Amino acid sequence: MNDRDWLAERFEQHRPHLRAVAYRMLGSLSDTDDAVQEAWVRLSRSDADAVDNLGVWLTPVVGRVCLDMLRARRSRREDFVGSWLPEPIVSVDEEADPEHEAVIADSVGLALLVVLDTLTPAERLAFVLHDMFAVPFDEIASIVGRTPTATRQLASRARRRVQGAAPSTEPDVSRQRVVVDAFLAASRAGDFDALVAVLDPDVVFRVDRGRLTVPGTPSVVRGAEDVARQILARGARFAGYARPAIVNGAAGLVVVPGSRPVAVVGFSVRSGRIVEIDVVADPDAVARLVP
Repeated sequence: MNDRDWLAERFEQHRPHLRAVAYRMLGSLSDTDDAVQEAWVRLSRSDADAVDNLGVWLTPVVGRVCLDMLRARRSRREDFVGSWLPEPIVSVDEEADPEHEAVIADSVGLALLVVLDTLTPAERLAFVLHDMFAVPFDEIASIVGRTPTATRQLASRARRRVQGAAPSTEPDVSRQRVVVDAFLAASRAGDFDALVAVLDPDVVFRVDRGRLTVPGTPSVVRGAEDVARQILARGARFAGYARPAIVNGAAGLVVVPGSRPVAVVGFSVRSGRIVEIDVVADPDAVARLVP
């Protein structure tokens, strides 16, 4: 085995961890893989013999790559017309792909990714690296170009946003499934009252239509009655084509009216009711998400 093969083998041992970091930072599997590949490129160009702990060295590297990608993405979105949601990890057989086990952790539910996307790139980096992966603030400070004290403040602001916006949810997938099944039954029957009953009074409904976004169509709807009306008016005709799926480790649905899926639906369930519904209906995203 030559030196490059030996280095590649060592890198592969750390790939699951790096993918977990990058996915929490980017909320997109395709971007995650790009970030991890870039980390490999930077490692292969460095003096790897001088690295004592490869895992400790690689985590800030992939964090720096993700920070650059987030900043570029933020600039592009200023000109983007339409809605956007993180790309969920979807399993239609309700068994997590071993390759994604490190990514589909409880801490990366779809609802949390939505909240993380409201943070500034620097806030997100500080929160993810410190709170989720225990990277010291002095190391994070060198990535964001701030003092350790200022970096600690970034993480603190992000933590308050996350705690105030990300809902606590039912951890048992089988209990989630009972609620999602009741939601689906009410949608198929066109039963407004039954649909309202399974929704939290303050439920939030988001939909990402991507390039199919119709100007004037709301991408976010709040409140049980308004959400129920939206679902029955625009989504009831698709309810009969919904199939059970696991979406970021939680009970979800994939809508397949023909040979190709048209939407992925993620749910956040708390106390027997649905508190958040996230629908990815961007055809380009769905084609990447569902095998």
